[in-house]
Amino acid sequence: MYHKPVLLVIAHGSRDPRHAATVHALVRRVRALRPDVRVETGFLDFNLPSAQGVLESLAAEGVRDVVALPLLLTRAFHAKADIPAVLRNAPPQLRIRQAEVLGPSPLLLTALERRLYEAGVTPADKSSTGVVLASAGSTDPEAIAVIADIAREWRHTGWCAVRPAFASAALPRTEDAVRELRALGCSRVAVAPYVLAPGFLPDRIARGAAGADVLAAVLGPAPEVARVLLKRYEAARMPVLSALGA
Repeated sequence: MYHKPVLLVIAHGSRDPRHAATVHALVRRVRALRPDVRVETGFLDFNLPSAQGVLESLAAEGVRDVVALPLLLTRAFHAKADIPAVLRNAPPQLRIRQAEVLGPSPLLLTALERRLYEAGVTPADKSSTGVVLASAGSTDPEAIAVIADIAREWRHTGWCAVRPAFASAALPRTEDAVRELRALGCSRVAVAPYVLAPGFLPDRIARGAAGADVLAAVLGPAPEVARVLLKRYEAARMPVLSALGA
């Protein structure tokens, strides 16, 4: 039935059951968009099946080509170290390519705005609304710089102002960015979590948004996220096709 490389979505995992439920909802949307592609899910930690276990199962079935896609928004430690380590330990008969992380992407900005509009912001509110782009945070300077770049880019689409914030490992925190936007004179302040699924750090973002007027939902299974995921899959599988003479 399937003639394309298997897409293995590798998520971080969490003790919070909402995390895995959201990941599975996103994967279901991807499957619905591309029924010609076999899509599997594996986790780095906390949840089953593990990414390593899925790779071993695929090899046992006779699968040979896999695109491993990090379900991550920035290229930080998990994408640079954890996932490559898992892939190095995969069964040797598998031909695996690691896709790029999801962000940055214009489609993700569209997904962020979708969530803000669902939370009550309207396009007419943009010029008077300041937005906190709230991410999980990272010790990786490259990842922090990417979030700052996204905030600058998003500001140019008509918002009163956009400020980055981080739930861990970097500053400012969400509540500090909310206060800064108030001080700038924005009539309304909205917090847009730049995270994929609920969990400990998204909950911290939500607490920091207590002084804001609007708190959007996490990106979750937004259609734009599914589309980005498939774009990363297609970009990664092209060298596989070339190698196979397809």
